[in-house]
This record gives sequence, C-alpha cells and structure tokens, in this order.
Amino acid sequence: MRRSPSTINKTVLGMVVATVAVAVAVALLVGLNLAFVVGLLAAVFALASLATRLRPADDDSALRPSRFAVHLAFGVVVTAIVIQAIPYGRSHDNPAVTGEPQWVSTEQRDLMVRACYGCHSNEVEWPLYANVAPVSWAIASHVDEGRSKVNYSEFDQAQDDAEDTLEVLLDGSMPPAYYTRFGLHTEANLTDAELADLIDWVRATPGLSDSDD
Repeated sequence: MRRSPSTINKTVLGMVVATVAVAVAVALLVGLNLAFVVGLLAAVFALASLATRLRPADDDSALRPSRFAVHLAFGVVVTAIVIQAIPYGRSHDNPAVTGEPQWVSTEQRDLMVRACYGCHSNEVEWPLYANVAPVSWAIASHVDEGRSKVNYSEFDQAQDDAEDTLEVLLDGSMPPAYYTRFGLHTEANLTDAELADLIDWVRATPGLSDSDD
C-alpha cells in the first residue's frame, strides 16, 4: 500500500528528531560540547539532503523513509570520515611542570593525580581513543577547560579557580560523572575513606580553599 506524502514526511521528521535526540544524549554522556554536536548534525543532514536531491526527479522513492535512512547513514559515515582530518584534539601536549601546590603528603598528591590530573595538569595521559574525532574533541576541550581553571602543574603562576578545589570535592562535582562513566578512569573513583583524607589534606594545603588564612 502506497503511503501518502504527509505520512512519509511525518516518518522522516520522526527520524530526524530521533537522530538529534540520540546525538544530544551521547554528547551529554561523554561530555561533548553541544556546539560540536550542532556542527556535526548540520553536516550530516546537509549530506543526507544533498544525497536526496541527487536522486532523479521522477524517482519518488527519494522521499521514502527507507531511502532517507540510507541517505542519513551516508551523511553519518562521510561526516565521520571527514572530521578525522580536523587537527583539533590531536596535539596531546604536556607542557613542562613549573610548580605544584605545597602538598601535605605524598599520599595527597597521589590521590590528586588519580582524581584531578586527567584534566588539571601537564601530566595528562592521553588514551588511544583521544585520536578519534569527535571523542578527541571532547577530551581536548575538557583538558583545555580544566587547565584554564586550575593547573596543578603550573602552581607557580596565578590560578584563578584553585580555591574552588575544596568546594568541588565537597559537592562531588569533580571529577565529573562522564570522566568515569563506562568503566573509564576507574582510578578516579576514590573510596569514601580516600575522599575524606583528601578533603582534610586539601583544607591544609595553601591555595586550595577559600578558607586559607
């Protein structure tokens, strides 16, 4: 039975909405900037639209949901291939360590390395998947943002948000949920006892809380 154009359009619209919803959900799970998601979706839909328009004018199958699904998949694959040529996220730089806080103990530093150094230091361990876009973009943006707020490897320089260290540990906002999601960075999942020790040590470390004298 041949479906009406209105039914076809509603189905295609539903596919578009579902694609956007899935893309946004994945972005939130991995911490990908939504601006990147908008750009990627624009590229995917532009390619899908182009593929649809290239169909012969007398071929009404171009408007069928099954045909659109093929074109959408084409847009996803081509976009995924093309973005690998974008250099952002591939430098994986680790500048020299110029100064660190006056750690109370080596144990405190070890816990800070496990929980915070993945984004807030010049000793980032870049995983293999950090070479694959758009995951590489997410990781690079996390590190760039983390270092801009506080870089524990450059503590000889002013660190505007260093005094928030205690606060984010107390409210549990650091490390962020996406950092340890899907079994990643399990070393950052501190036990309650480790977190309690770290909080006490941070309170005693100059520059890491707004209660410093």
